[in-house]
Amino acid sequence: MPVRDVLIVGAGPSGLATAIAAKQRGLDYAVVEKGVLVDGIFHFPTHMAFFTTPELLEIGGLPLVTPYEKPTRFEALKYYRRVADTYGLQVALHEEVVEIEREHDIFVLTTKDAAGGRRVREARAVVLAIGYYDHPNYLGVPGEDLPHVNHYYTEAHPYYRQRVVIVGGKNSAAEAALELFRAGASVTLVHRHATLGDTIKYWVRPDIDNRIKEGSVAARFETRVVEISRTAVTVENAAGREEIAADAVFLLTGYRPDVDLMRRAGVNCDEETLAPELNPDTFETNVPNLFIAGGAIAGRNTGSIFIENGRFHGERIIAALAERLRND
Repeated sequence: MPVRDVLIVGAGPSGLATAIAAKQRGLDYAVVEKGVLVDGIFHFPTHMAFFTTPELLEIGGLPLVTPYEKPTRFEALKYYRRVADTYGLQVALHEEVVEIEREHDIFVLTTKDAAGGRRVREARAVVLAIGYYDHPNYLGVPGEDLPHVNHYYTEAHPYYRQRVVIVGGKNSAAEAALELFRAGASVTLVHRHATLGDTIKYWVRPDIDNRIKEGSVAARFETRVVEISRTAVTVENAAGREEIAADAVFLLTGYRPDVDLMRRAGVNCDEETLAPELNPDTFETNVPNLFIAGGAIAGRNTGSIFIENGRFHGERIIAALAERLRND
């Protein structure tokens, strides 16, 4: 394989925006993605609508056209496919980066494909646009790995007439609870805090509050999960322990970046916040020529980086990198 100017790890919106900037600057680049194109968006709930308006999801100057006020997951997937095709972006899908090493001034990336085959890619610079949605926050309780337990919610129909426990109190948990209730599931929401999160979408908040108030969605606040069995979720609060019958369990407790990969590459990540050490102007980490774009910058504070602001990181990274490569 040739030694490229830059390898971009991750084909989400920030990774694609970085690739567009690299191509426009005439850099030799490639994008490596362990899943499908915009894999994080692909794993969003099937019928999800974005919180933002379409122009704030756009990259590369291409318009996202929708008849709706808020674009849907389906429209976003179609849009980013069009972006990749319009710019002819070089994207290797289903190829996971498992190791990043540095030999002199060259980065050596070891990747693994879906069949387990290995290959080596080399570049003078690396941009990690790896997001965070593929690394859920685990509760660390017995039974979390049972087959009816999931950290991702897709759609409600399979849970018709099923007893479902949702753990979490932010937007994902609220929207899942409402969809499941309206599809005929018996839903119990378990949240460790006294109230639901304040980042819930403004049109969702009154709906979930009213469904809880009227008892259509059962809720246990200031409550934590102790154990999950095949038929129930054991929870605990000030009143003691309780078993809640469950045919399915969704642990919608948030996500975090792949800190292990970043640390193995030499990036310093804060023990508490998991935020990587980087230059706020260029997004370069403490490892020279290793940059981070998009959601992985946020560490645990995933609510601070969205497509709306992460889509601009690549332009700043590539501008700094192109200048440096010209001067080398």
